Amino acid sequence: MNQIILWASTHENLLVWMGLISLIVFIASLASLPWLVALIPEDYFISSKRQLTPWKNRFPGMWVLVFVVKNTIGYLLLLSGMLMLFLPGQGVLTMVAGLLMMDYPGKFALERRIALSPSILSKLNWLRKKANRPPLKTDL
Repeated sequence: MNQIILWASTHENLLVWMGLISLIVFIASLASLPWLVALIPEDYFISSKRQLTPWKNRFPGMWVLVFVVKNTIGYLLLLSGMLMLFLPGQGVLTMVAGLLMMDYPGKFALERRIALSPSILSKLNWLRKKANRPPLKTDL
């Protein structure tokens, strides 16, 4: 226990900066959530299969670049979230953000299952209503 206290006292600046960055990320995620939910197309969850993006075939080089950058950020968020379970920060929230950024088999089915649960869907539609967007359509 004394070693932890000694380490914390010698790395006080690091702990302050980590706490400050964690607070900024938390506030930014809360502020951006309504905007991001409003960007979801209203028919996004109707089909049980994800629709292909039209620009994937038109700009394959750009798609590969976006794929690599998005997955790299996702893995970094997942790793950071795992570390934040033990360090100051929003560990679980950061891990979920990382999982949503990455591409892996079954991701859309997981997104759909989570978003279409009645409690989550009502919150998403509440945020969409505040942004003057129509509610999400479902096939349930």
